[in-house]
Amino acid sequence: MLWKDALYDYKMYLKLEKRVSDNTIENYLRDINKLINSSEILPLEYTQDDITSFIHGFASSEYSVRSQARLISSLKSFFGYLQLEEFREDNPASMLESPKIGLKLPDVLSEIEIDQMIEVIDLSKPEGQRNRAIIEMLYGCGLRVSELINLKISDLFFDEGFVRVIGKGNKQRLVPISDYTIKYINLYKDTIRVHTNIQQGFEDILFLNRRGKNLTRVMIFTIVKELSIIGGVKKTISPHTFRHSFATHLLRNGADLRAIQLMLGHESISTTEIYTHVDQEFIRDAILNFHPRNKN
Repeated sequence: MLWKDALYDYKMYLKLEKRVSDNTIENYLRDINKLINSSEILPLEYTQDDITSFIHGFASSEYSVRSQARLISSLKSFFGYLQLEEFREDNPASMLESPKIGLKLPDVLSEIEIDQMIEVIDLSKPEGQRNRAIIEMLYGCGLRVSELINLKISDLFFDEGFVRVIGKGNKQRLVPISDYTIKYINLYKDTIRVHTNIQQGFEDILFLNRRGKNLTRVMIFTIVKELSIIGGVKKTISPHTFRHSFATHLLRNGADLRAIQLMLGHESISTTEIYTHVDQEFIRDAILNFHPRNKN
């Protein structure tokens, strides 16, 4: 079996059977290509010693522990697929142990920092109104970037107070949207977007670029990065930071963890529980201020 055939079959398996997102597939294939570039061994010829030797060489390089863990996970998945399809009798990566990477807590913006970014948006330009709506949607609904750029006008159910979101694995969920956020979406949609020369096939996409097509992930990252710099926000942030802030602020103000899980579209409550770790300072203050032994 040649590598190109193995990678194509594996990609189709991830996409059609496992329903893995395009971004995750790209990461898996990028990791496997590191193995391909390290030697001329074909996929069915790799032994456990070959894989172990490759991983040791990778670990001694400048790659982070997190990158090493992801690489091991990718190799286990790939060779596990070859075993599942009976191309191989074994998985040579099955005995690899991932390095401990600890709990990586996401950065969270304060309400003041979010307001700082919004205040520096140039609303005199058409894209300013759009960018304001984008920030309000990211923070107000906790959307992933991929969900935001693919959001359709037909997904907006403002009378009912919900937005329909197509998440990972093409799974749909309904996310509540506040009147405050609705106001800025409508302002963009009814005063700016209506004057855009919309290209065929993008008539239903909510957020458009100047050419009348949907925005890319890179463009959203650029918008957020520029606003954070101009607004004087010192943290290293991305569009996903608004999703973390959305969840953390809900938890801080008393929202149920199960409700936050449903709004974020997490399959497991354990994924959502990371936000209980994010807000340790808030939890500590709650104990100091409200426990009877700490009261004067």
